[in-house]
Formats: sequence, C-alpha cells, structure tokens
Amino acid sequence: MKRELKREIKQDEFASWLERAIAWGDAHRDEVRIGVGVTVVLVAAFGALAYFQSHRAREADRAFRDARTAFEAPVASELPSEAERPAGQVFATAEDKYKTAAAAFEGVARRYESSAVGARAGYYAALARIELGQYAEAEKALRELQGRGDDELVSDLSRVALGNLYRRSGETDRALETYRGVITDPETSVPRDYALHCLAGTLEDAGRYPEAREAFQALVQEFPASVYTPAARARVDYLQTAAAGASAAAAAAPDATAAES
Repeated sequence: MKRELKREIKQDEFASWLERAIAWGDAHRDEVRIGVGVTVVLVAAFGALAYFQSHRAREADRAFRDARTAFEAPVASELPSEAERPAGQVFATAEDKYKTAAAAFEGVARRYESSAVGARAGYYAALARIELGQYAEAEKALRELQGRGDDELVSDLSRVALGNLYRRSGETDRALETYRGVITDPETSVPRDYALHCLAGTLEDAGRYPEAREAFQALVQEFPASVYTPAARARVDYLQTAAAGASAAAAAAPDATAAES
C-alpha cells in the first residue's frame, strides 16, 4: 500500500507541475514563441558552423596531402636506369621538386595558419627550404614554429630540424648544442634515440671521434631496441679501430721525424 501511495503522490505532483507549466505557457505565449525562435536560430547557426569547420578541415587535409605527394615524389635523375617509370608525378630535378613542395606547403600554411594542419605544412615547407639550401628562410620558419604553443610535436620537431639545418650549413657547435638540448629535455616529444643518433653523427662528421664513439655507445646501451642501434654499434667498433690507428700513427710520427734528422 505504501508503495502505491508514493507512486500516486509522485504522479499527482508531476500532473500538477505539468498543469502549471501549461498554464504558464498560455500566459506567456509571446515569450515562448520568441524563445523557441531563438533556439531554432542558434541550433541552425551551430549546425552551419560545424559543417563549415568540417568542410574546411577536409580541404586542409586534402591540400596538405597534395603538397606532401610533391615532397615525396621521385626525381628522374635518381631513378635506376633500368627501372620502370613510376606512376604519378616525377620531377626532372630535386630543385624542381622542392621548389614545388615548398610553395605548396607555404600556401597551406598561410590559408590554414591557425590550425594543426597549417603548423605541419609550415614545418614541411621549412624542410623543403633546407633541401634547397635556403637556410636563412628555413631557420626563420623553424624558429617561429618552435615558439608555437598550440602544437607541441611540431614545435619539438622544428627544434631538431634546426639542429639538422646547422649541421648541414657547417655550424657544428650550434647543431651540437641543439641536439644536446633535446636529449636533456624531459618534456620533449622527440625520441631521444633519434637525437642521440644525430648528435653522434655530427660529432663524427666534425672529426671528434672519441666524443662520437661515446655518443654512439650511449645510444647502444640506452636504446638496445632502437632502429638506430645496429648502425650505432657498427660505428662504435669502427671508431674504436680508427682511434687505435690514429694513436699508432701519432706515436710513429716522432720516430719518423727523428730518422729524417
């Protein structure tokens, strides 16, 4: 009985509330019509905005993919002479390829500047400028991307790309400083093994073999499963042999000089 009584009370309360709501609606018909109209307009506006944003995102992705297709397209002079010509675009020279890619990516970056796609396009445009040897333009773009706070991955990748730029342009000390900054940054999203790989290679290019061997050794020990580890292990062995040979040559040099005297 108590359950039935509670249910009847709840039903009565709901009926009473419904009657009051209907009565209020009758007394405020104009306000209700205006409220409903505003709600309809807002729903339509939000729907239109969502459609526009979705359409714009699809356009941005399509433009980015087209630019990347150019960036990754083969160059005729680099294809094996006996190989069949691949389907799709083939550039006559690497310069043509990277000029086309840079222009395409920069167009995407300008049009969709505030989006994640725009940031990625700016990053690839800078990579294309590096390939063209346009280091000043690439450095400016990468520094701007590094300062963006809305895309952490692009910011971190731009930091490593700056190191690669300095390495290619012969600014060894700046390259090493950049790589070491990435390696010691606990917040970076760039794989540390890749940064170590870049650091070790730069040291070897600069003829700083003991430091290079140490960096390669750190890569082998800390990242045994890394894709860079097999090559790093080979470099450790090679640099050890090279260092021993250099020491032997240095030791023999005074003897040879004395003999000539």
